[in-house]
Amino acid sequence: MELLPISTPHCRIERDGHVVTVTMDRPEARNALSSDMLVGLASAWAYVSQEQDVRVAILTGASGTFCAGADLKAMGSPSSDPEVQARAAQIPNFHWKGLLREELPTKPIVCAVEGYAVAGGTELLIGTDLRVVAESSTLGLFEAKRALFPMGGAAIRLPRQIPYCHAMDLLLTGRSITAAEALSMGLVNKVVPDGQALAAARELADDIASSGPLAVQAILRTYRDTLGLPEVEALKVSDELGWPVIGSEDAREGSRAFKEKRSALYQGR
Repeated sequence: MELLPISTPHCRIERDGHVVTVTMDRPEARNALSSDMLVGLASAWAYVSQEQDVRVAILTGASGTFCAGADLKAMGSPSSDPEVQARAAQIPNFHWKGLLREELPTKPIVCAVEGYAVAGGTELLIGTDLRVVAESSTLGLFEAKRALFPMGGAAIRLPRQIPYCHAMDLLLTGRSITAAEALSMGLVNKVVPDGQALAAARELADDIASSGPLAVQAILRTYRDTLGLPEVEALKVSDELGWPVIGSEDAREGSRAFKEKRSALYQGR
């Protein structure tokens, strides 16, 4: 796996073929968010969108913990690394971009959670597309319990992703939940034995990477671009994005591969 130069002291960004793995790497603080980490995350999401041959990303945390939320002091203090300082100045709203609140990547993100994914950690999870959680993990949005507000977008996104009563339970009580509860609510896709979240997430990522990239990206964009639209208007957007995929070389390759009983070799065109 290749370590990319856009990595920062608190965010390791690696590439293996079509898959980019983004690791929040501040284990001494349970991977709590810092400016170094957020600049790295923002850089990673931009890279995933811009690199045509990247098809999917994985977001995880180092040393058996996903993310314990915001470290307000570390988030408000500039990095001690001059290069990261310069990048922070060049990325407008790098905090929101890193937190997946603004300019979501055009490719799917698979989340791999071990240990704590609380407060900002759960908000990051909510910003991803597929989620694998280790069985002893702890999730939760603690902000209301501390008289704070979930600024990463959870108050909007969570009730759109899981049933209203479950969403309000998590948002208003500020209680923690287990991986099993998260699965029962529909908040995550899969619960796996401890230590296996990243491997299981990589399996999902490889499945996505083997699909037609134009189709995957168009499906993701269709969902995002039609939120709140009436069905008639949403179908117009769906047609605008879907017909070019149907007419693509990848679509022809998919048909050929099916007839020839072989794996398709998609090129993203």
